[in-house]
Amino acid sequence: MNDTAPIDTAATAGFRDLVRQASTLFRQVVTEQRANVGARESGTVVEVSRGIVTVVGLPNVQSDELLRFAGDRYGFAFNLDRHRVGCVLLDEGESLQSGTTVQRTGRVLDTPVGEALLGRVIDPLGRPLDGGRRLSGLERQPCEHAAPEIMRRAAVSVPLQTGMKVIDGLIPIGRGQRQLVLGDRQTGKTSIAVDTIINQRDSGVICVYCSIGQRSTNVARVIASLRAHDAMDHAIVVIGADDAPPGVQFIAPYAATTIAEYFMQRGQDVLIVYDDLTSHARAYRHVSLLLRRPPGREAFPGDIFFVHSRLLERSTHLRDKDGGGSLTALPIIETEAQNVSGYIPTNLISITDGQIYLSPKLFHLGVLPAVDVGRSVSRVGGKTQLPAYRRVAGDLRLAYSQFEELEKFARFSSQLDDDTRRALDRGLRVREVLKQPRHELLSVPEQIGSMAALTSGAFDSISVEQIRAAEQMIHGGLREALPEVCDRIVAGEKMDDRDFKQLESFVRQTVSADVQVE
Repeated sequence: MNDTAPIDTAATAGFRDLVRQASTLFRQVVTEQRANVGARESGTVVEVSRGIVTVVGLPNVQSDELLRFAGDRYGFAFNLDRHRVGCVLLDEGESLQSGTTVQRTGRVLDTPVGEALLGRVIDPLGRPLDGGRRLSGLERQPCEHAAPEIMRRAAVSVPLQTGMKVIDGLIPIGRGQRQLVLGDRQTGKTSIAVDTIINQRDSGVICVYCSIGQRSTNVARVIASLRAHDAMDHAIVVIGADDAPPGVQFIAPYAATTIAEYFMQRGQDVLIVYDDLTSHARAYRHVSLLLRRPPGREAFPGDIFFVHSRLLERSTHLRDKDGGGSLTALPIIETEAQNVSGYIPTNLISITDGQIYLSPKLFHLGVLPAVDVGRSVSRVGGKTQLPAYRRVAGDLRLAYSQFEELEKFARFSSQLDDDTRRALDRGLRVREVLKQPRHELLSVPEQIGSMAALTSGAFDSISVEQIRAAEQMIHGGLREALPEVCDRIVAGEKMDDRDFKQLESFVRQTVSADVQVE
């Protein structure tokens, strides 16, 4: 006979809760005591550079601790040497000089988080930049902390729809993925990010747009676009402006990620855009060189890879036990003369789960969005793509890449065989279908309708110039003509032969009717 008493699971759970509460209270007491001790410790500025000051007299300062200077200006401890501290300024330092008093705050660098930030434009420290009321009473969390452990992560399984055919159909993105957007200047990188944010209006996805070193006019244009399309209600804009100190630009993406993680940890899906990490790398190089850290390739410090990896590793999809939230990252970087093998581009390509490359040649030809399908890839999103896309766009990516190669050689030949001409004609129609004006986003059924018309050959009977008008006819009548098919597509069900035949019949009739009207 077993004399062992059964374990009271309720009592055990209550004891664990009690231990957790006691541990939290102990940490709060220790933090307050450290803050009180830190607040009494002060030092002196001995050297001032652009965005950097050197301080002595703070022997117990912590890494990333917030420091207060005379005149209510702030910075944070960055270099902790034996006898001096290298501090990065978060405010302009014109009034600082040798001999200025510095005081510890006992707080590590943090930022406010919470629902009250939705619809607001702030700097990394939580100071409003939109003229709205001052943010107060919000919980504050450290800008930097460890990424979620691997055991807390789940597979990426839900698509993040951008509303753009070329991305959702050929280079899909999943919630929790890190998808790099890269290309030369003025090729539409920010436009893709803004359209993706706008497309999340009715999806329940919270969006955080982080501007790093961008011109104020460009940021104002982005905010105006979000407001014009009613997207600010589910978005937060964090700005590290081009005229801000390098320290503000450096901490901006970390603060924005902390804000995004607040929602992810509560089981919500979040999208964060870093625009752009090239400027972030330059700001870090600026700070590091002034602090006399050893330069490496292209004068960047050797730990620039770690700087970006510890940022992007915080994007993930949490398992259901930890809330099931996700954080999807769209980092943007700028290439020079289409050089994707540069130091920063190759670093970020190796960190992320795929890249969307924007070609300046396509941009100048008017192919918008200027996505180079052959040089773009999504290493995760294909597993999350809705089944209907695979049915209508399964081999579209390969066919389009082959067309682009064939098009280059066809320019040097005046005599082409019939098969080559047919491939070129088909490729031109694929390119025309993948074109999409800015802010004209499409629902999933509308995208499927356009691709079904393309793959079924319905567009082969009309000229390339007529395709856009035919697409608009398909989009306008698809939901009314095939409501059940549209519902199954959105629900993620596979398209059987009957559904595809109904869709094919509808697009053929619509295209032929449009031709007769013309």
